[in-house]
Amino acid sequence: MIKSLQIKNYALIQELEMSPSPQLNIITGETGAGKSIMLGAVGLLLGKRADTKVLLDENQKCIVEGIFDISSYALQKIFQEEDLDYEAECVIRREISPSGKSRAFVNDTPTNLSTLKAIGEKLMDVHSQHESLQLGNNTYQLNALDAFAAHPELIYAYKESYQAFSIAKKQLDKLESLAAQSAEDADYKQFLLNELQEADLDDLNQEELENELEVLENAEDIKLKLSQTIHLIDESEVAVLQQLTEAKSQINSIASFSKELEELSNRLESTSIELADVANEMQRLQEKVEHDPEKIQKLKDRLDLLFRLQKKHNVLTVAELVAIRDELDESLSKVANLDNEITQAKKELASTEKEMRDKGSKLSESRKLSALNFADEIEKIIHQIGIENGTVEIKVNASEPSTNGLDLIEMLFSANKGIKPQELKEVASGGEFSRLIFAVKYLIADKTAMPTIIFDEIDTGVSGEVALQMIRMMKHMAKNHQVISISHLPQFAAGGDAHYFVYKDHTSHRSVSRIKRLADEDRITAIAKMIGGENPGSSAVESAKELLQMSPERSN
Repeated sequence: MIKSLQIKNYALIQELEMSPSPQLNIITGETGAGKSIMLGAVGLLLGKRADTKVLLDENQKCIVEGIFDISSYALQKIFQEEDLDYEAECVIRREISPSGKSRAFVNDTPTNLSTLKAIGEKLMDVHSQHESLQLGNNTYQLNALDAFAAHPELIYAYKESYQAFSIAKKQLDKLESLAAQSAEDADYKQFLLNELQEADLDDLNQEELENELEVLENAEDIKLKLSQTIHLIDESEVAVLQQLTEAKSQINSIASFSKELEELSNRLESTSIELADVANEMQRLQEKVEHDPEKIQKLKDRLDLLFRLQKKHNVLTVAELVAIRDELDESLSKVANLDNEITQAKKELASTEKEMRDKGSKLSESRKLSALNFADEIEKIIHQIGIENGTVEIKVNASEPSTNGLDLIEMLFSANKGIKPQELKEVASGGEFSRLIFAVKYLIADKTAMPTIIFDEIDTGVSGEVALQMIRMMKHMAKNHQVISISHLPQFAAGGDAHYFVYKDHTSHRSVSRIKRLADEDRITAIAKMIGGENPGSSAVESAKELLQMSPERSN
């Protein structure tokens, strides 16, 4: 429950602090004084978005802070799931800076809005006038029925199996989509693969092929030049080797005269040996090189194929062509295995669907059993709060599987005797919506672990004895929950354990909203004004006192 609430620099609120009663709190005030503005500020603690438009003073930041006693509500798990430290006294704070930056804290730990929302939903249930209309929404009706049925274990089991079913379905869809796509280009991929395989690319050295072709294409010139060179070195009358032999003889004759001459003699010997070897190698190469038109054509064809493949695949090397070939081979192998994978995926989908439908059927049966009782209980309450001839029917219809189950809930309503119930949104007035949502909240309050319940003008369209009956029910709810109700009815104001009054303060240069808790005498005056206007007469004062005396026993 809320131990204290502090709001600074929000809309018309300059600074506001309140420490609500743990039981029933009634907030009253003039129209436009800022009662509903407080709900907007509380919404920030529930993770709702805001911008600088909420700043009263654009040069200061807005702060909304709530201190909650959560020691009795077993909320440790949600804090663990959100990776936050659990404290029995939980502090939630929102800050909106003049620059528009929003920050959120739980127990002084910075957090994001989704986490704040997850925790806030466990701390407060805020009813707004908009939510009354949401009762006409089928999903809201389903959630209300589930809360009344109190079967969380069935919901959890179904959601778990639905998630497994959804994953299996996505996997099958993915495989079938891949198979359809693969079927379209499998033939082309196979053609590319065959072309690369036929090119026999393994252990192929493109540079060696190009060099070999270069030699063959110039074989005649090479043989000629080699022959001429051999002739100069070893075959002519003045062959280099012969001249070198004579040179060696001359130097050898004087080599013994000095070390330098001996070294020169050795170098000439080495040169002679090397040159003889060069001549022999040239001779071998000359004999090897032959002009072979057939081989030249084969090499040209081979290289032309490589160049064409490289251009086709936009690569520069044989290694890259090999990589593409292997990738195509792997891709086509996967396509070949897709049928087996799809077959297995279909089996998995069928298995998870069966489990999901089995658990969904159990959830549906529980809903059907609870729907009759829920409708009867709602009828009993609306009869007590002014819709004497109201009838409610809740249908649990079969639907396609969704995250919420296999059902579509329809809440049908008629306010008049003899009129067949129809969909709420088609027939219920605003006042009837308010009373119906109140009945729903009343019935599910004790089935939920919600510390604080807040009503915003739930009394729309009611008065007199109906209002007294509603406040009695609120008092009952307040035995196990902290209840805060914004109201314009004197009956509500008299029934609260604590009565807060919101008013506009015009004493400074700008009007601001303020709130104060009323003592007994002030309550009488405030309730009398609600009955008789700004200047209530003695009869209004007496009526106020009578309402306070009629009200169920309060804790002040």
